[in-house]
Amino acid sequence: MLKSELRKLYLAKQRAFSPAERSEKSTRIADNFFAEFDLSGVRFLHCFIAIDKFNEIDTTLFFQKLWAEFPDVVTVVPRVKMGTSEMESLKFTPQTELVKNIWDIHEPSHDEFVSAAQIDMVLVPGLAFDLSCHRVGYGKGFYDRFLSQCRTDCRKVGLCYGDPVEQITDIHEGDLPVDAVVTPNLIYRPRAEF
Repeated sequence: MLKSELRKLYLAKQRAFSPAERSEKSTRIADNFFAEFDLSGVRFLHCFIAIDKFNEIDTTLFFQKLWAEFPDVVTVVPRVKMGTSEMESLKFTPQTELVKNIWDIHEPSHDEFVSAAQIDMVLVPGLAFDLSCHRVGYGKGFYDRFLSQCRTDCRKVGLCYGDPVEQITDIHEGDLPVDAVVTPNLIYRPRAEF
């Protein structure tokens, strides 16, 4: 299917979740992630802050567990650079003050930046992923541009409510796949070494 078709379909499904469904699915995704991935070599972990109006996966579950059980992992979150359509990464702690940007997305109010070259793992939001781990986002390209700046050994893990679809048919060279996809039902890794 085309990205535009998948985006429309899966955004509608995502928005239709009740608060209880969102919570249950988010909990299963977080549980699957922490059961499967070794974070011992991760110093900087980049994760998105959920956009509530889109009913995104509740990533507070990830942050709370990381802060409580992985004190050596520095958590960072994205902030969109206005006028450039690029994302920058900022440190995120329980004490970080958040403000809403022009799209009503929460972002840190400080300027404690972490370079893309420092990041060891990125948790990537997706409306849908395919069996090659290509993703469908909201169509702005923020994550593709950001992931292209990360180190080649940076692990990229997609988080998604739905299991991978067979194929996204309009992938282009700027669309960067992730290394694995975590859903409420499974963890999909197309390459055995990851």
